[in-house]
Amino acid sequence: MARDKRGDEAISAYDKALGLLARREHSARELKSKLARKGLDAGESAKALKDLRAKDYQSDARFGEMLVRTRIAGGYGPRWVLAELRQHGIAESEAQALLDAADPDWPALIRDLIRRRYGAKPAASPAERAKRAAFLLRRGFDAHTVQSITRAAGSESDDELA
Repeated sequence: MARDKRGDEAISAYDKALGLLARREHSARELKSKLARKGLDAGESAKALKDLRAKDYQSDARFGEMLVRTRIAGGYGPRWVLAELRQHGIAESEAQALLDAADPDWPALIRDLIRRRYGAKPAASPAERAKRAAFLLRRGFDAHTVQSITRAAGSESDDELA
């Protein structure tokens, strides 16, 4: 048991985990790690997580759905989202199923992200297109989609010059 902030009352692993879940969804791995950092007993933490899952207060599937929605809305691509889900202990097949269920329109998301980041003006040079493509690749979008979008945007600017 850990002490509360004032140090005068012991807090159980269950109560601490429930308090964390009241703020936002957490993966089981994340909760386990946070409870360990607070110095709570590993056995008590494991029992608390089992109880929370039994009551459906903690769900890796629900956590995964939330993470997928927020990362897509934040402008991150499928590779980034899958990697983050794996970091949280979500199995590869389940992570892919969560991403497939979200069914985002990746090209439209990329266009919107470029518009928000760089404005409506197309890339003026190949170097600028490369810079935009590198940004999108770092955000976890696949190379084929990035290439098709940035080349299409490049042809639009080439057409304007003609």
